[in-house]
Amino acid sequence: MNTHWYVIINPASGNKRFKKKIPTLLNLLSIHNIEHTYGLTEYSEYEFELVQNAIKEGYRKIISVGGDGTLHHIVNGIMSQNDVNSNEIKVAVIPTGTGNDWVKTYGITNNILKSIELIKQEKTILQDIGKVTLENKKEPIYFNNLTGIGFDGHVVNYINKYKKLGSLAYIVGALMGFSTYKSSEFKIVFNNQEIVTKSLMTLIGICNYSGGGMQLTKNPNSTDGLLDISIIKDINIGTVLLNILKLYNGKIVDHKKVTTYKTNKINLTINDTSKPFIQSDGELITSSNFEISIVPKAIQFVIS
Repeated sequence: MNTHWYVIINPASGNKRFKKKIPTLLNLLSIHNIEHTYGLTEYSEYEFELVQNAIKEGYRKIISVGGDGTLHHIVNGIMSQNDVNSNEIKVAVIPTGTGNDWVKTYGITNNILKSIELIKQEKTILQDIGKVTLENKKEPIYFNNLTGIGFDGHVVNYINKYKKLGSLAYIVGALMGFSTYKSSEFKIVFNNQEIVTKSLMTLIGICNYSGGGMQLTKNPNSTDGLLDISIIKDINIGTVLLNILKLYNGKIVDHKKVTTYKTNKINLTINDTSKPFIQSDGELITSSNFEISIVPKAIQFVIS
Protein backbone atom coordinates (compact mmCIF):
# COMPACT_ATOMS: atom_id res chain seq x y z
CA MET A 1 0.00 0.00 0.00
CA ASN A 2 1.27 3.47 -0.92
CA THR A 3 1.24 5.80 2.12
CA HIS A 4 1.58 8.96 0.01
CA TRP A 5 -1.39 11.16 -0.91
CA TYR A 6 -2.67 11.14 -4.47
CA VAL A 7 -3.76 14.68 -5.35
CA ILE A 8 -6.47 15.11 -8.01
CA ILE A 9 -6.51 18.70 -9.27
CA ASN A 10 -9.20 20.28 -11.42
CA PRO A 11 -7.49 23.22 -13.19
CA ALA A 12 -10.88 24.53 -14.37
CA SER A 13 -12.26 24.97 -10.83
CA GLY A 14 -13.19 28.44 -9.61
CA ASN A 15 -14.09 29.51 -13.14
CA LYS A 16 -10.59 28.49 -14.26
CA ARG A 17 -9.02 30.98 -11.85
CA PHE A 18 -7.24 28.28 -9.86
CA LYS A 19 -5.03 27.04 -12.71
CA LYS A 20 -2.34 29.68 -12.08
CA LYS A 21 -2.13 28.68 -8.40
CA ILE A 22 -1.36 24.98 -8.98
CA PRO A 23 2.48 25.37 -8.70
CA THR A 24 2.01 27.27 -5.43
CA LEU A 25 -0.26 24.54 -4.04
CA LEU A 26 2.15 21.74 -4.93
CA ASN A 27 5.03 23.68 -3.36
CA LEU A 28 3.02 24.22 -0.16
CA LEU A 29 2.25 20.51 0.09
CA SER A 30 5.96 19.76 -0.16
CA ILE A 31 6.92 22.46 2.35
CA HIS A 32 4.45 20.95 4.84
CA ASN A 33 5.91 17.46 4.30
CA ILE A 34 2.80 16.03 2.69
CA GLU A 35 4.29 13.39 0.41
CA HIS A 36 2.24 13.21 -2.75
CA THR A 37 1.81 12.46 -6.41
CA TYR A 38 -0.70 14.41 -8.45
CA GLY A 39 -2.86 14.20 -11.54
CA LEU A 40 -4.68 16.94 -13.44
CA THR A 41 -8.17 16.47 -14.82
CA GLU A 42 -8.19 16.74 -18.59
CA TYR A 43 -11.92 16.59 -19.28
CA SER A 44 -15.27 16.25 -17.51
CA GLU A 45 -15.44 13.29 -15.11
CA TYR A 46 -11.74 12.47 -15.59
CA GLU A 47 -11.52 12.39 -11.77
CA PHE A 48 -13.34 9.04 -11.94
CA GLU A 49 -10.48 7.47 -13.92
CA LEU A 50 -7.72 9.14 -11.92
CA VAL A 51 -8.97 7.91 -8.55
CA GLN A 52 -9.59 4.36 -9.76
CA ASN A 53 -6.11 4.17 -11.27
CA ALA A 54 -4.62 5.58 -8.06
CA ILE A 55 -6.39 2.90 -5.99
CA LYS A 56 -5.09 0.17 -8.32
CA GLU A 57 -1.59 1.57 -7.79
CA GLY A 58 -1.98 1.22 -4.02
CA TYR A 59 -3.01 4.73 -2.97
CA ARG A 60 -5.52 4.87 -0.13
CA LYS A 61 -5.33 8.61 0.57
CA ILE A 62 -6.81 11.05 -1.94
CA ILE A 63 -6.86 14.86 -1.98
CA SER A 64 -9.61 16.50 -4.03
CA VAL A 65 -8.60 19.96 -5.31
CA GLY A 66 -11.63 21.56 -6.92
CA GLY A 67 -15.29 22.15 -6.24
CA ASP A 68 -18.29 20.01 -5.37
CA GLY A 69 -18.28 18.45 -8.84
CA THR A 70 -14.66 17.32 -8.53
CA LEU A 71 -15.39 15.66 -5.19
CA HIS A 72 -18.59 14.10 -6.59
CA HIS A 73 -16.68 12.36 -9.41
CA ILE A 74 -13.95 11.18 -7.01
CA VAL A 75 -16.61 9.70 -4.72
CA ASN A 76 -18.21 7.94 -7.68
CA GLY A 77 -14.85 6.53 -8.72
CA ILE A 78 -14.25 5.19 -5.20
CA MET A 79 -17.72 3.69 -4.80
CA SER A 80 -17.65 2.06 -8.26
CA GLN A 81 -14.32 0.22 -7.91
CA ASN A 82 -13.90 -3.31 -6.58
CA ASP A 83 -10.22 -3.34 -5.56
CA VAL A 84 -10.73 -2.39 -1.88
CA ASN A 85 -13.58 -1.61 0.48
CA SER A 86 -14.56 2.04 0.06
CA ASN A 87 -14.21 2.66 3.81
CA GLU A 88 -10.46 2.00 3.52
CA ILE A 89 -10.12 5.16 1.40
CA LYS A 90 -9.39 8.50 3.05
CA VAL A 91 -10.42 11.67 1.19
CA ALA A 92 -9.32 15.23 1.99
CA VAL A 93 -10.58 18.34 0.21
CA ILE A 94 -8.89 21.60 -0.73
CA PRO A 95 -11.94 23.57 -1.94
CA THR A 96 -11.31 25.77 -4.96
CA GLY A 97 -14.74 25.71 -6.63
CA THR A 98 -17.53 28.28 -6.82
CA GLY A 99 -20.10 26.80 -4.44
CA ASN A 100 -18.04 24.56 -2.14
CA ASP A 101 -21.17 23.33 -0.36
CA TRP A 102 -20.02 19.96 1.01
CA VAL A 103 -17.10 21.44 2.97
CA LYS A 104 -19.39 23.85 4.85
CA THR A 105 -20.85 20.96 6.86
CA TYR A 106 -17.41 20.23 8.32
CA GLY A 107 -16.08 23.76 8.74
CA ILE A 108 -13.47 23.45 5.99
CA THR A 109 -12.67 26.90 4.58
CA ASN A 110 -11.33 27.78 1.13
CA ASN A 111 -8.04 28.90 2.73
CA ILE A 112 -5.41 26.59 1.22
CA LEU A 113 -3.04 26.75 4.19
CA LYS A 114 -5.82 25.85 6.63
CA SER A 115 -6.89 22.97 4.40
CA ILE A 116 -3.32 21.66 4.34
CA GLU A 117 -3.15 21.86 8.13
CA LEU A 118 -6.28 19.68 8.35
CA ILE A 119 -4.70 17.18 5.98
CA LYS A 120 -1.64 16.98 8.25
CA GLN A 121 -3.85 16.29 11.27
CA GLU A 122 -5.84 13.59 9.41
CA LYS A 123 -8.88 13.78 11.68
CA THR A 124 -11.54 11.77 9.85
CA ILE A 125 -15.21 10.88 9.90
CA LEU A 126 -16.78 7.82 8.28
CA GLN A 127 -19.56 9.40 6.24
CA ASP A 128 -22.61 7.82 4.64
CA ILE A 129 -22.96 7.95 0.85
CA GLY A 130 -26.19 8.01 -1.16
CA LYS A 131 -26.77 5.60 -4.04
CA VAL A 132 -29.09 6.62 -6.89
CA THR A 133 -30.41 3.77 -9.04
CA LEU A 134 -32.01 5.21 -12.17
CA GLU A 135 -34.72 3.40 -14.10
CA ASN A 136 -33.07 4.29 -17.43
CA LYS A 137 -29.41 3.76 -16.50
CA LYS A 138 -27.63 0.54 -15.56
CA GLU A 139 -24.84 1.96 -13.41
CA PRO A 140 -25.79 3.71 -10.14
CA ILE A 141 -24.74 7.26 -9.30
CA TYR A 142 -23.40 8.06 -5.84
CA PHE A 143 -23.60 11.33 -3.92
CA ASN A 144 -21.93 12.65 -0.80
CA ASN A 145 -24.10 15.72 -0.26
CA LEU A 146 -27.56 16.02 -1.83
CA THR A 147 -29.67 14.84 -4.75
CA GLY A 148 -32.71 16.76 -5.95
CA ILE A 149 -35.33 16.41 -8.65
CA GLY A 150 -37.54 19.09 -10.14
CA PHE A 151 -36.77 22.78 -9.90
CA ASP A 152 -33.46 21.98 -8.21
CA GLY A 153 -32.25 20.14 -11.32
CA HIS A 154 -33.75 22.85 -13.54
CA VAL A 155 -31.65 25.48 -11.79
CA VAL A 156 -28.47 23.41 -12.14
CA ASN A 157 -29.24 23.16 -15.86
CA TYR A 158 -29.63 26.94 -15.89
CA ILE A 159 -26.75 27.87 -13.62
CA ASN A 160 -23.61 27.41 -15.71
CA LYS A 161 -23.94 30.82 -17.32
CA TYR A 162 -23.98 32.44 -13.85
CA LYS A 163 -21.07 30.57 -12.24
CA LYS A 164 -18.90 33.68 -12.21
CA LEU A 165 -21.21 34.97 -9.47
CA GLY A 166 -19.98 32.24 -7.11
CA SER A 167 -22.43 31.26 -4.37
CA LEU A 168 -24.96 33.78 -5.68
CA ALA A 169 -25.23 31.84 -8.92
CA TYR A 170 -27.86 29.46 -7.51
CA ILE A 171 -30.26 32.15 -6.33
CA VAL A 172 -29.86 34.11 -9.59
CA GLY A 173 -30.43 30.93 -11.58
CA ALA A 174 -33.46 30.11 -9.42
CA LEU A 175 -35.09 33.48 -9.95
CA MET A 176 -34.42 33.32 -13.70
CA GLY A 177 -35.60 29.71 -13.90
CA PHE A 178 -39.06 30.32 -12.43
CA SER A 179 -40.32 31.72 -15.72
CA THR A 180 -39.59 28.48 -17.57
CA TYR A 181 -40.37 25.76 -15.02
CA LYS A 182 -43.62 23.94 -14.25
CA SER A 183 -43.99 21.72 -11.18
CA SER A 184 -44.27 17.96 -11.65
CA GLU A 185 -46.41 15.34 -9.96
CA PHE A 186 -44.40 12.69 -8.12
CA LYS A 187 -45.30 9.42 -6.44
CA ILE A 188 -42.90 9.06 -3.53
CA VAL A 189 -42.68 5.80 -1.57
CA PHE A 190 -40.70 5.32 1.66
CA ASN A 191 -41.17 3.94 5.19
CA ASN A 192 -44.23 1.92 4.01
CA GLN A 193 -46.09 5.08 2.98
CA GLU A 194 -46.94 6.56 -0.40
CA ILE A 195 -47.23 10.28 -1.16
CA VAL A 196 -48.61 11.56 -4.46
CA THR A 197 -48.12 15.32 -4.76
CA LYS A 198 -47.40 18.20 -7.08
CA SER A 199 -43.89 19.23 -6.10
CA LEU A 200 -41.67 22.15 -7.04
CA MET A 201 -38.75 19.94 -6.02
CA THR A 202 -37.96 16.97 -3.83
CA LEU A 203 -34.59 16.89 -2.09
CA ILE A 204 -32.76 13.90 -0.62
CA GLY A 205 -29.77 14.92 1.48
CA ILE A 206 -26.94 13.64 3.64
CA CYS A 207 -25.08 16.83 4.60
CA ASN A 208 -26.24 20.32 5.57
CA TYR A 209 -25.68 22.70 2.66
CA SER A 210 -26.45 22.91 -1.05
CA GLY A 211 -27.21 25.53 -3.68
CA GLY A 212 -24.45 27.90 -2.61
CA GLY A 213 -25.03 27.69 1.14
CA MET A 214 -28.76 26.96 1.38
CA GLN A 215 -30.05 24.63 4.10
CA LEU A 216 -32.95 22.74 2.57
CA THR A 217 -33.23 19.57 4.67
CA LYS A 218 -34.06 19.17 8.37
CA ASN A 219 -31.41 18.13 10.90
CA PRO A 220 -29.25 16.09 8.51
CA ASN A 221 -26.67 13.80 10.07
CA SER A 222 -24.00 12.48 7.73
CA THR A 223 -23.32 9.35 9.81
CA ASP A 224 -26.78 8.21 11.01
CA GLY A 225 -27.50 5.86 8.10
CA LEU A 226 -30.53 7.90 7.04
CA LEU A 227 -31.51 10.12 4.12
CA ASP A 228 -33.17 13.45 4.89
CA ILE A 229 -36.10 14.23 2.59
CA SER A 230 -37.69 17.61 1.92
CA ILE A 231 -40.75 17.73 -0.34
CA ILE A 232 -41.36 21.34 -1.40
CA LYS A 233 -44.84 21.67 -2.83
CA ASP A 234 -45.99 23.87 -5.68
CA ILE A 235 -44.97 27.41 -4.65
CA ASN A 236 -44.57 30.58 -6.69
CA ILE A 237 -41.75 33.07 -7.10
CA GLY A 238 -43.37 35.47 -4.65
CA THR A 239 -43.20 32.87 -1.89
CA VAL A 240 -39.54 32.22 -2.70
CA LEU A 241 -38.71 35.93 -2.56
CA LEU A 242 -40.46 36.30 0.79
CA ASN A 243 -38.50 33.36 2.20
CA ILE A 244 -35.00 33.89 0.79
CA LEU A 245 -33.46 34.31 4.25
CA LYS A 246 -35.10 31.06 5.41
CA LEU A 247 -33.46 29.22 2.52
CA TYR A 248 -30.09 30.04 4.05
CA ASN A 249 -30.80 29.78 7.79
CA GLY A 250 -32.59 26.43 7.50
CA LYS A 251 -36.02 27.64 8.60
CA ILE A 252 -37.54 26.96 5.18
CA VAL A 253 -38.18 23.39 6.37
CA ASP A 254 -40.80 24.80 8.77
CA HIS A 255 -42.82 26.41 5.96
CA LYS A 256 -46.35 25.01 5.59
CA LYS A 257 -45.62 23.89 2.02
CA VAL A 258 -42.53 21.91 3.01
CA THR A 259 -42.68 18.44 4.55
CA THR A 260 -39.64 16.58 5.86
CA TYR A 261 -38.92 12.92 6.58
CA LYS A 262 -36.07 10.51 7.33
CA THR A 263 -35.59 7.12 5.69
CA ASN A 264 -32.91 4.76 4.44
CA LYS A 265 -34.56 4.16 1.05
CA ILE A 266 -36.89 6.14 -1.20
CA ASN A 267 -38.53 5.41 -4.55
CA LEU A 268 -39.73 8.27 -6.75
CA THR A 269 -41.89 7.98 -9.87
CA ILE A 270 -42.72 10.89 -12.19
CA ASN A 271 -46.50 10.77 -12.58
CA ASP A 272 -46.97 13.13 -15.52
CA THR A 273 -45.39 13.77 -18.92
CA SER A 274 -42.86 16.30 -17.63
CA LYS A 275 -39.19 15.39 -17.67
CA PRO A 276 -37.73 17.09 -14.60
CA PHE A 277 -33.96 17.04 -14.27
CA ILE A 278 -32.16 15.32 -11.41
CA GLN A 279 -29.02 16.80 -9.89
CA SER A 280 -26.54 15.09 -7.57
CA ASP A 281 -24.03 17.28 -5.73
CA GLY A 282 -24.68 19.98 -8.33
CA GLU A 283 -24.01 17.66 -11.28
CA LEU A 284 -26.85 17.29 -13.77
CA ILE A 285 -28.40 13.87 -14.43
CA THR A 286 -31.02 12.95 -17.00
CA SER A 287 -34.70 12.76 -16.03
CA SER A 288 -35.79 9.36 -14.72
CA ASN A 289 -37.73 7.48 -12.08
CA PHE A 290 -35.30 6.37 -9.40
CA GLU A 291 -34.57 4.65 -6.12
CA ILE A 292 -32.17 6.14 -3.59
CA SER A 293 -30.63 4.08 -0.79
CA ILE A 294 -27.90 4.76 1.75
CA VAL A 295 -24.46 3.18 2.01
CA PRO A 296 -23.62 3.63 5.71
CA LYS A 297 -20.15 4.78 6.79
CA ALA A 298 -18.81 4.37 3.29
CA ILE A 299 -15.78 6.71 2.99
CA GLN A 300 -13.35 8.35 5.44
CA PHE A 301 -13.29 12.14 5.00
CA VAL A 302 -10.76 14.47 6.58
CA ILE A 303 -12.59 17.16 8.57
CA SER A 304 -11.78 20.04 10.91
